[in-house]
Amino acid sequence: MAKRDYYEVLGVSRQAEEEEIKKAYRKLALKFHPDRNPGNKEAEESFKEAAEAYEVLHDPQKKRVYDAYGHEGLQGSGYRGFSGFEDIFSSFGDVFQDFFNFGFGGGGRTRTAAHPGEDLLYSMSLTFEEAVFGVEKEIEIETLLPCGNCSGSGAEPGTRETVCPACQGRGQVVQSQGFFRISSSCARCQGTGKVLVSPCKACNGQGRVRRKKKVQVKVPAGVDAGTRLRLRGEGEGGYRGGMPGDLYVKLDVEQHDFFERDGDNLYGKVSISFVQAILGDTIEVPTLSGVKNLKIEPGTQPGSVTRFSGEGVPSLKGYGRGDLFVEVEVKIPARLTSRQEELLREFSEIDKEKSESKFRKWPWNRRKEREKEAARSARP
Repeated sequence: MAKRDYYEVLGVSRQAEEEEIKKAYRKLALKFHPDRNPGNKEAEESFKEAAEAYEVLHDPQKKRVYDAYGHEGLQGSGYRGFSGFEDIFSSFGDVFQDFFNFGFGGGGRTRTAAHPGEDLLYSMSLTFEEAVFGVEKEIEIETLLPCGNCSGSGAEPGTRETVCPACQGRGQVVQSQGFFRISSSCARCQGTGKVLVSPCKACNGQGRVRRKKKVQVKVPAGVDAGTRLRLRGEGEGGYRGGMPGDLYVKLDVEQHDFFERDGDNLYGKVSISFVQAILGDTIEVPTLSGVKNLKIEPGTQPGSVTRFSGEGVPSLKGYGRGDLFVEVEVKIPARLTSRQEELLREFSEIDKEKSESKFRKWPWNRRKEREKEAARSARP
C-alpha cells in the first residue's frame, strides 16, 4: 500500500511552521497511544504513521528532501522509518514525558537503567563518479558497543539486578522537613529502583565497551555534496541494554576536471581554434557514458552551447536523468608563424574586397556613383 502524504497524515498545510507541526503530532500521538488503545491494530498503525510523519517534517533536512522528491527521495537518502514502538519512544520519549506525563507506556513508573546511545557523524569522501552513479563502501568506526561478556546488561554473568535497598525499588526517596514532604530521585539507583549486585568486570557495569566495527554504507545514485545518510542502529551502543544510536554519514564530493554540476544537470566547456570555428569540424567531448562526438558547424560563434539529453545526473527520485550542456569557446592564438601571418593577411585582403564590393552594391552608393558620372559628363 502506498504511503500517505505526511502533511495529510498530520492534517497540516505544506506551509505549516514547526510549532504547528509539533502541536498536530502531539494531538494524534495522544489519541492513538498504545496505552489508550490496547489491542487496537488500527490505532497502532496510526500511531506509527503519525510518528514517522513528525520525524520527517520536524527535521529541516528530511523535510527539504521530502518536499522536493517525496517518499522516493527519502528512501534514496537512506531513510527507513521506525522499526517499532520502542524505536519511536526512544526517539520521542522526551516529547511524551513533557506533554503527556507518561513515558514508554504509562505513568508512575520508575525509570529504566537503559539509555539510548548517542548518534554519530562520519564524513565520507566520494569521487564525482561515485556520487553520480552510487557506490557501496565499507567504513570503520570506533565507538561504544554492547559488552560481549554481559551481553549489554552490565551485570556479571550469572548475576542480575536486585531491588535497590535505599528506595525499596520505588526509584524515589521521600524526605520530611516540617510540614513538607520532598520526593526526589534515588541517588543510589538513579531512579531505576534496581542496582547491580555484581557489575560486569569487562565493562564496569556500563553494558558497553569501546571498540572498532565495520559498517556497509550504500550511497544512492545522484547524491550531492552535503547530503547526509542515516543508518539506523549503527551509532553508539545503548547504556545497560538501551537502544543504539544512529550513524549519520555526511558526503563530501570531489570536484571534476570537466563537469560542473547544478542540480541534475552538468555543464562543461571545450576549446576550439578559430579555424575550426570558421570551417567546422567534429571533436570528441567526455560524457558520463563515454566519449561522444560534437559536430562544430561552419561559422560557429564563441559561447555556442550544445545539449546532450539524458547525459546528466540520475535523479534521486529514482527515474530520469538531467542533461549535459557543452559550451564552445574559441581560442585566438597569441603568436603566429610568418606563413600563418601571410595567409591571414591574404584572407584579410580577400575579406576586405568582399566588404567593399558589398558596400558598392548598396542602393545609396550606386546613386552617388551615378551622380558623379553625370557630373563628369556635364563638364565642357
